[in-house]
Amino acid sequence: MHRHRGRDRRPAPRRRTTGGPRPGRPFAVAGADVVLVGYFPAGQRDFAALTDAAAADLTARGARVVARAVQRRGVSRGGVRKTGLPLSPRTLLGAGKVREVAEVRERTGAGAVVFLNPLTPRQHGIPADCLGCPVVSLAAAPPQV
Repeated sequence: MHRHRGRDRRPAPRRRTTGGPRPGRPFAVAGADVVLVGYFPAGQRDFAALTDAAAADLTARGARVVARAVQRRGVSRGGVRKTGLPLSPRTLLGAGKVREVAEVRERTGAGAVVFLNPLTPRQHGIPADCLGCPVVSLAAAPPQV
């Protein structure tokens, strides 16, 4: 009796039925406690000034920045080797940093996490699921006031 090869039994690739990627959920920052997160390469030395400017912008919009987290790439020996690799398509951050941000968000009771970096629609959804709150990007479009 003839047996089919294993590759003939592979399921068809999944396809989205919703008609495209889902955008980040709208979130009004006015009156909200937020955690500010930035991802910076090692060559970018002014990350503290950029984080301070973003915090001032959020404060001017009525938000209260309760914590900040910075992910730097290429600073350690292992990170230098990974500098040329693409960013995480899922979360933009490493797994340890995601856990750290989730703990800080839970401890402070923040209502949202605001990224300084642009995020893809997938990067809006997966961190929101991991962190248990809305994820907003300052770079793509300003949050609703």
